[in-house]
Amino acid sequence: MAQVLERNTESLSKYCYNSWQTRTLHALRKCRTAALGGHIDRCNNPSCHRLHLSYNSCRNRHCPKCQGHKKEQWIQAREEELLNVPYFHVVFTLPSALNRLCLYEPKNIYALLFKITWQVIQDFASNHKFLGAKPGMIAILHTWGQNLSLHPHLHCIVPGGGITQSGKWRSAKSNGKYLFPVKAMSKVFRARFVASLRKELEPQTKDFYESLFKNDWVVYCKRPFLGPAQVVEYLGRYTHKIAISNHRIKNLDNKSVTFSVKDYRHGGRKSLLRLSDAEFIRRFALHILPKGFVRIRHYGILSSYHKKFTLIQLQQSLGRVQLKERKPLQHQLCPVCKKGKLVTLTTFMARGPPGYWMEKLRKQSNK
Repeated sequence: MAQVLERNTESLSKYCYNSWQTRTLHALRKCRTAALGGHIDRCNNPSCHRLHLSYNSCRNRHCPKCQGHKKEQWIQAREEELLNVPYFHVVFTLPSALNRLCLYEPKNIYALLFKITWQVIQDFASNHKFLGAKPGMIAILHTWGQNLSLHPHLHCIVPGGGITQSGKWRSAKSNGKYLFPVKAMSKVFRARFVASLRKELEPQTKDFYESLFKNDWVVYCKRPFLGPAQVVEYLGRYTHKIAISNHRIKNLDNKSVTFSVKDYRHGGRKSLLRLSDAEFIRRFALHILPKGFVRIRHYGILSSYHKKFTLIQLQQSLGRVQLKERKPLQHQLCPVCKKGKLVTLTTFMARGPPGYWMEKLRKQSNK
């Protein structure tokens, strides 16, 4: 990714819809290069004491190089909050007819997607016909398809049950094998979203609103996870995922990018797609979220307010989830001895490391 951006440095702004997207692309281009400065670390293992020169990462959430550490930290925090109940994976997708609004009003449209999705889950759960309890939800926004087209959808993790007004846990119907009817959720989701569009955004044409009702909106509820451990694996794949990772990019030549895609309409069949640099960057920029927009949100019994009290009580009554012990984070481990931790000795700006430290590094490499 950085190579593609670097060879198009002068023209990045041409492929973006706003200055924030341009700034983000430049941050990704400079990631882990001298342009962002760096630091010199030393291993604290007495038998090693190796010096290591590292350039700073951009820490941008859209960067393919900067997500591993954040993802592991987030997963370990979520493991502490798992309930010993079935979990469901529900996906709410916006139709392509809304893509134009997503381009020009991304913050409002995506915020509305979160809001209406939670309303639908909450209202179906409160209905005694389906559950009659207060639910919880973790929602993760993705805006891309495999070919980098605009495809906004919300991945939701929903526990198979909720808390009744008396404070007791009530499981979902059919022993946790069934959540809510997706066809009914789809109709309610569409009706409420369009109604909110009319109220909260600038008026659109009558034909536009009518076009939103021509087709069913996609709400998909996958079968429940086999257990809480599967939920953690899923979260690891989806939480800090970006539009395209470096391992999918197979070739860079003649100002074009070739990357792998999966066709989910045909059983996940893999193929290669070739795009010009300009089209590749333009499509990638579509998925740069507005500044400060939160793409992972927690609701109901999984919200930060309930975690301190309700969640702890539920874990005590439902039993703690037994998970495999995870390895400690490796980001500060010495890559040479694999035992010591790296301790920062000095930092430097874009001008480069001080000559004193460069001399030490040269001597070390000559040994």
